[in-house]
Amino acid sequence: MVRGARRVVALTGAGISAESGVPTFRDAGGLWRRYRVEELATPEALQRDPRTVWEWYDHRRSFLASCEPNPAHHALARFFLGRGVAGLITQNVDGLHTRAALEAAGDAPADAALPVELHGVIARDRCNSCGARYPGEPLGDPLPRCADCGGLRRPDVILFGESLDGTLLARAQAMAAAADLCLVIGTGAEVYPAAAIPWTTRHAGGDIIEVNTQATSLTSVAAVAVQGKAGEVLPELLG
Repeated sequence: MVRGARRVVALTGAGISAESGVPTFRDAGGLWRRYRVEELATPEALQRDPRTVWEWYDHRRSFLASCEPNPAHHALARFFLGRGVAGLITQNVDGLHTRAALEAAGDAPADAALPVELHGVIARDRCNSCGARYPGEPLGDPLPRCADCGGLRRPDVILFGESLDGTLLARAQAMAAAADLCLVIGTGAEVYPAAAIPWTTRHAGGDIIEVNTQATSLTSVAAVAVQGKAGEVLPELLG
């Protein structure tokens, strides 16, 4: 099915990065256990207590910087780079797909292997007022401000209650609609609108291959459901 597919799209979630040691969003440990994630990762919390929200994300940012792409990230990067057509969509904010793509590309353009990062990138900052983006910096005092408008900067990720970037979402949906095969990796695809990606491919007449360590709501509709770790399955599946 993979060899015969004209266009392939892949949707990845937390499961693929768990194999790199990335904790789930709700498992930060330490003092953060005193807080509910839904209370910290919101626009209201950022406005009410930006220092605590920034410290929460800086904690995660520092940890993620020590994580490395695993064989699943590398297999996907090589696969899409070899095809020369972009098709990777991720719900993860850890940047591991991008790091794998840049490693795989060498001197060649990496655009085909670069992901559509639907939920943003934790290592990047964005102005909460004008939207200007900046490379992430270590958290200091005072909190980082926008060089253009003076607005408060924040990690460039989607907070609870915020909508996805419309341009990125439209691009992802177009990729899914044009694909005749959707790989769903390390995600139950239950949180919309990202969860619509595999269904978009299926409704366009394409097939779904699921790779997960456990059954999900997609398992029964997938043409093939492979139960196992992505880092073990994908190098074989896409090699």
